Amino acid sequence: MATAPRAYAAIDLGTNNCRLLVGAPTGNGFRVLDSLSRTVRLGEGLDESGMLGAAAMDRAIAALHGCVHRLGRRRVSGLRAVATEACRRAGNGAAFLARARGETGLPLEVISAREEAELALESCAPLLRGAARRALLFDIGGGSTEIAWVRMGQEAPQLIGTISLPLGVVTLAERWPGAADTAEGFGAMAEEVARQLQPFEAVHRIAQEVRQGGVVLLGTSGTVTTLAGIALDLPRYTRAAVDGTVLSCGAAMAALGVLRDMGRAGLARHPCVGPERAEFVLPGCAVFAAIQGLWPAPQVVVADRGLREGMLLRLMRAPRRTGRGPGGWTKPARPRPDAPGAGLAGLPQPA
Repeated sequence: MATAPRAYAAIDLGTNNCRLLVGAPTGNGFRVLDSLSRTVRLGEGLDESGMLGAAAMDRAIAALHGCVHRLGRRRVSGLRAVATEACRRAGNGAAFLARARGETGLPLEVISAREEAELALESCAPLLRGAARRALLFDIGGGSTEIAWVRMGQEAPQLIGTISLPLGVVTLAERWPGAADTAEGFGAMAEEVARQLQPFEAVHRIAQEVRQGGVVLLGTSGTVTTLAGIALDLPRYTRAAVDGTVLSCGAAMAALGVLRDMGRAGLARHPCVGPERAEFVLPGCAVFAAIQGLWPAPQVVVADRGLREGMLLRLMRAPRRTGRGPGGWTKPARPRPDAPGAGLAGLPQPA
């Protein structure tokens, strides 16, 4: 009887979403065995209050229980579970993570913005082979935007410098509600992002490098994958069609214009956006417009991969341990019946 493939799992608890990815090693990469994504809006109201809200924390805990439910159906050799900007910023972030660890058994930890960029680069590196002598990686998240300036070498890409802006799609949407729907508001958002990027530009002189040629943009976020879906005129979003696509920046900006012309109702109806993301797409586009305006490289490589994939690759490349997996996790006992999120109904079953 064939044995099940050894599985590794990564959980990313972000400002807007909670995502699980499970994979099995295959050569230099992995095969996806299972995945789960839930919109939790953990950072809802954080920009104003500085704290995670009670309802937002409950939604996140419920989603994490969903991840445990899925993981319980597989033999997991290693797991890493991380939280990002919302928990980095929130005054009660540490208390929330302690609660989440206690209720779910997951080894949740906060990672730095630099490690977040390093993990994204690790997963995206294969898309950059032979592309250029420099790359500018950007990840437009819910609560922050990570930028990494990368030197391309004979072997692995090398990180020259990183910056994390406290501006993401949720942050911008809450700070300027509805503003991105107007030309004036969209421009104001883009100007604010560009202003906060100026110190990074002053240190690294990226614009000069762009003018000299050999620099490519690499985007790994819902914003840039949506732009690719529009540019490719996809009837519905498919990862295989988008991941690794190379767009001219002209095509990317044209797609941005199409999105701006749709209006909120049109965005909600579009299969590459949908109602849950309609509020956040244009703020993300404003961040992209600022990046492209400051550093007008001729091409953008689109990656439908990032933090979770980087975590999986690191887990699989780490020396194998006995007992607990590389992530230091053993399956918890069956969740208490009274635990928030326990016994979640309607979860898709693993493949």
